[in-house]
Amino acid sequence: MEKVNQAMEKMKMLVGIEVEEEEVSEENTSSFFEDFNRQCTLNTKQRLYGFATCLAAGLACTLLSMLVFFNPIKFGITFTFGNLLSLGSTAFLIGPKRQVTMMLDPVRIYATAIYIASLIIALFCALYVHNKLLTLLAIILEFGALVWYSLSYIPFARSMVSKAMVACFDTDF
Repeated sequence: MEKVNQAMEKMKMLVGIEVEEEEVSEENTSSFFEDFNRQCTLNTKQRLYGFATCLAAGLACTLLSMLVFFNPIKFGITFTFGNLLSLGSTAFLIGPKRQVTMMLDPVRIYATAIYIASLIIALFCALYVHNKLLTLLAIILEFGALVWYSLSYIPFARSMVSKAMVACFDTDF
């Protein structure tokens, strides 16, 4: 039984769940994220349920957006909402503070900025501009930014994709 508990603690550490409760300091200088993390403590089962539910809802929205593909405004809204849910699902596993810290890591700060900007542009074009062409272009930008952002979590993936694209579109013979 002791080995099972040790294995569970190692798994929790790998996923980013804190093994032991942190002592609450009595200082009033704690940051917003520390207060938020302290108030939103979930056990492992609740985190996994939250992750699965949020990811399933995000994937469902993304897949259902294909049904309204020929209406770019509805497609843009459902696709973007699905991406936001999928992105938020990982906060259940690793916590919102670590999620934001990882997103603002120097390796992926530009990918994060472009991805979040493309989400905002797609929603703006779909909800306020109501222009199908602009919404479709924003969705293409959003999809490209999502791929580039996702590749930032895989070591050397972005450099491999960049080299492959240069090799594919190189016009020198």
